Amino acid sequence: MAASRWLPRLISALALGMAVLGASTASAETIEVTDLAGRVVKVTRDPQKIVLSEGRQLYTLAMLDRDDPFRRVVGWGNDLIANDPGAWQKYLAKFPKAKDVADMGNPYAADVSMEKIAALGTEVYILDLSNYFKAQETGLLGKLEKAGIATIFVDFRQDPTQNVLPSVQLLGRVLGRETEANAFADYYLQQTRRIYARIGAIPDKKKPLVFVERAAGLLPCCATFGPFNFGRFIEEAGGRNWGSQYFSAFQAQAAQEKVLSDNPDVYFLTGANWYGSNPGSTAVSLGYDATPEKVQKELSALMGRPGFQQLKAVQGKKVMAFYHQFYDAPYYFVAELAMAKEFYPDLFRDIDPEAVFKEFHEKFLPISYSGVFWAKLQ
Repeated sequence: MAASRWLPRLISALALGMAVLGASTASAETIEVTDLAGRVVKVTRDPQKIVLSEGRQLYTLAMLDRDDPFRRVVGWGNDLIANDPGAWQKYLAKFPKAKDVADMGNPYAADVSMEKIAALGTEVYILDLSNYFKAQETGLLGKLEKAGIATIFVDFRQDPTQNVLPSVQLLGRVLGRETEANAFADYYLQQTRRIYARIGAIPDKKKPLVFVERAAGLLPCCATFGPFNFGRFIEEAGGRNWGSQYFSAFQAQAAQEKVLSDNPDVYFLTGANWYGSNPGSTAVSLGYDATPEKVQKELSALMGRPGFQQLKAVQGKKVMAFYHQFYDAPYYFVAELAMAKEFYPDLFRDIDPEAVFKEFHEKFLPISYSGVFWAKLQ
C-alpha cells in the first residue's frame, strides 16, 4: 500500500488514540484537597461512585448535582429516610431510581461495613466531622486508604456557621461543581451578612434570653444546645442562648425546673416528622409534608405540659417551633432569618424568611417548596 494511502489513516488513528487517552486522563484527574478535619487528601476529581455516610448529606449534594443528585451515589446512610420522610418522598417522586441506592444502615452505629463500601466500587466516601475520632479509633480510615478509597470529612452539624461554606466549596471541588458551589456561597453570604449588619451593634443586655428545646416531644424535656448549632443560630440572630450560660458541649440535658425558674423571654423547640421511626413521638412534625393545622395542634400540646403555661414566653406568644433538620443543612441560615425577625420585627420588617426559602428552592434545589418549616404558637 502506498504511503500516500496509509499514512493519513495512521495519523488519524494516532490522533484518535491520543484523544481517547486524554479524555481518560482528564476524567481520572487526581487533585489534593484539605478536608474539614484538616487532612490533605488525594481524590479523583468528579468521581462517579460516592457513598454518603449520612443520607442528609443529600441536602448539599442536591444543590451541586441538581439535575440528578443520585447519579453518582451508590450508597448512603438511612437517616434521611427515617428522620425526614417528607423530603425523602419528594426526592423519590422526582428521582425514582433513588430507591436503588444501597442502604448503608444507621450512620451513627458503632460499626461501618468496610466490605460493603468496597463492594460498591466506591471512589469517595464522605463522612461527617463528628465521626472523625471514631473512624480513627476503629481503623476505618486506614482500611479505606489501603483499599484506595478516598475519605473526606465535611461538617454541617457540629459548627455549621463556620463550616458550611468550606464544606460546600470542598465538595464543589471534589465533584467538579465549583460553579454551583460558588453560586451558593454568594447567596449564603448575602443572606447571612444582612443579619449581622443589623444586629451587630445591639448590646447583650438588650438581647432576649432564649431557651431552645431540642427534639421536643421526641427526647425527654429539656434537651438543649450549648453554644453550638441551634444555640449558635440564636446568638447569630441576635438572642442570648440559655444553654450557653451553663454548658460548653454541643448538646446537654437541662433540668425542667431550672428552665421554668429562669423564665426565658423566648422559647424555641425543634421538631420533625419522626412518627415512622419513633411512633411514640409527640414532636411538632415540621417539614415538607407538614400542615399549619397539625403543627399548631402539636405545638399547643407541647406547651400545655405542666408548668409551661406560666412562662412569660407562652403568655406573650413568644414561642416558635423550627424544622429540626436545619441543624444539619447548608440552608440553616433561613432559620436564623426567622429568629432575627421574631427578635427584632422592626429591624427585619422588609425580610420575608419564607420567601427566601422558596427562592432558595427555585435557585438551587431540584424539588419544590412545600410544607411548614417554622411556626409561631397562635
